[in-house]
Order: sequence, then structure tokens, then C-alpha cells
Amino acid sequence: MIQKVFTSIVLVFAVLTVQSQGSSTPMRIIMIGAHPDDCDIDGGGTAILLASMGHAVKFVSVTNGDAGHQTQGGGALAKRRMGEAKEAGKRFGVTYDVLDNHDGELMPSLDIRLQVIRKIREWKADVVIAPRPNDYHPDHRYTGVLVQDAAYMVAVPNVAPDVAPLVKNPVFLYFQDGFQRPNPFRPDIAIDITAVMDRKIHAMAAHESQFFEWLPWIGGYADEVPKDRAQWEPWLKKKMEREIPTDVKKSLDQWYGSAAAAKAKFVEAFEICEYGKQPSTDDIRRIFPMLGK
Repeated sequence: MIQKVFTSIVLVFAVLTVQSQGSSTPMRIIMIGAHPDDCDIDGGGTAILLASMGHAVKFVSVTNGDAGHQTQGGGALAKRRMGEAKEAGKRFGVTYDVLDNHDGELMPSLDIRLQVIRKIREWKADVVIAPRPNDYHPDHRYTGVLVQDAAYMVAVPNVAPDVAPLVKNPVFLYFQDGFQRPNPFRPDIAIDITAVMDRKIHAMAAHESQFFEWLPWIGGYADEVPKDRAQWEPWLKKKMEREIPTDVKKSLDQWYGSAAAAKAKFVEAFEICEYGKQPSTDDIRRIFPMLGK
């Protein structure tokens, strides 16, 4: 008798679980960066959390990264970086696209704007995340401009008519940055990624040409990279440690509560773009289900 009751409870729980899962429509998020590793750095932890919850996440690199190395370049480097991006995508649990535009030469042209519009439409994006057009690197700045320029056009049928327009304009967000002029980043949303930071580092480490060769070389710290490959990921995690800015801590408190926010060691923050759909608090919690209640 007890066994029959237990079995019935299990079956009811299973049905309710399936119904619950079926009642919530997965979100479709596209993160757009200038180079094949930008989305990984700025939104990789959030992507892991969203993908693990069943949401569909795509990373897009607007350039092929063919200039980002001290000794390699051109087609050979682009091919290497494409392979690294695909491996990183597997580790993150996301789809990873790399557009064939030259690294270091990106301009906010109509042709590339149409490429971006098509990618957003093809993904049927609910949310688009990209850099602000405030940055030291022109490719980063112009990626921000390109996505801003696409923000309205994704819903205009006669623009890029070969791909169906979006019925609803997505929510557009900016990745976090530390640039102050002409205006500083505003952390409207802060995500605690501490629990998945090791996974983020493992996925980032797929970009060997960047995190263990090019960036240390151009940054003047190549001698810090461990000779032992087994130490690469712990070293990279240490390199990624940052003091959480005061305004980001306040945003964490708002979304998680002060007790939970105090435990966060690694955070990714986002600013709501004034273009596109303006999300309510409920919309933000629906987009980012990991946020506190």
C-alpha cells in the first residue's frame, strides 16, 4: 500500500514538473561582440546560467579576429580563432557564430549593419546584448554603434527583406565597462556568476591564442603566463578577479537581497539600452530567472 502511494506521488510530481516546464517559453538571447572572445569575457557566466536553465543563447563575433596576435595573422589566425570559438561555444553551451569581417578594420557600414540585423532576426532574439559605443578599441565602439543602428531596423520589413522582421522589438542591453566619458556605465542588472566562474574560465581558456599568448603579450605580462598548461586556468581565474564596483554592489543588493549579494565574488552587470523594448522589473526577472525574488 505504501509503495502504491509513493508511486502515485512520484507520477503526480513528474506530471506537474513537465507541465511547469512546458508552461514557460525559453528566452532567446543573442550576445554580440567585436572579436571571438568578447562575449565570453563580458557575458560568459550569464550565458552559462541561462543555457543551463533551458534558454537559447548565441554568441556572435562581428570580426574574424585575424589581427589579434603578435606572430600569426590573416587567414591562418582567423581559422585558428574560429576553431577556438567553436570549442568555447561547446563549453559554454551556446551557439557561436563568427562573421568574416577583418579584425581592426571594422566600420559601421550599411553592409555590416545588415549582417547584424539578419543575425538578430534569424535567432528570433528576445534579448540582444552588445558593448556600449564607449571603448578604447574601434572595433568594440563600432560594434556598439552597429547594434544600436539595428535596434529599430530589426522590425522594419523593407530592410533586409530576405529575412522576416521581428514581430516584437527585443530588449537591448549593454555589457559592463569601466569607461567614464561621455557617460559612465549604469548597472541596471547585476548577475552573480560565482557558482559558474570555474566553468566560465574553462570555456574562455579555449581561446588559447588570446588569453595565454596575445593579450599577455600586448598587455606586457607575458612572463606571468605559467609554463605548465595545467596551471593556465587557475592563473586566468586569478587574473579575472576584480573589486566589485560600489554601484554594481548596490544593484546586486536590489536583485538578490543584501545577504545573498554579500556572498558574490564574481559578477556580470548590464545596462538597459534606451533603444528597443523597455523592460519592466517583471520582464527582467523573466529574462534572468536566476535573480532573487
